[in-house]
Amino acid sequence: MQKQILRNQERKNRARRVRAKISGTADRPRLSVFRSLQTVTVQVIDDVTSKTLVSLSIRHLGKDAKNTVAGATLLGKKVGEQCLAAGIETIVFDRAGYRYHGKVKAVAEAAREAGLRF
Repeated sequence: MQKQILRNQERKNRARRVRAKISGTADRPRLSVFRSLQTVTVQVIDDVTSKTLVSLSIRHLGKDAKNTVAGATLLGKKVGEQCLAAGIETIVFDRAGYRYHGKVKAVAEAAREAGLRF
């Protein structure tokens, strides 16, 4: 159990270092990805006003979306569609200390295919 706590603390430290350099604005909000054992959650955040503009999780997509790479791809497409509907075209991608592979990469690539630029 100690190893898991240390791993999560190291991820939070990486996320803190990255967050010191990037920030979302009204013109270019931050797309933040959170990954857990049960779900993947995506938020589009304007850090200047501290508002969440779009929030979506695999759990909100229904029973056909599972916590897999395919489910993360579906999540990325949906969040891209919702961002475009809200008038958001460009974003800053925040991987929150996770490695850019698997579900995190699937969300990013699907959001790009949906029309978001980052």
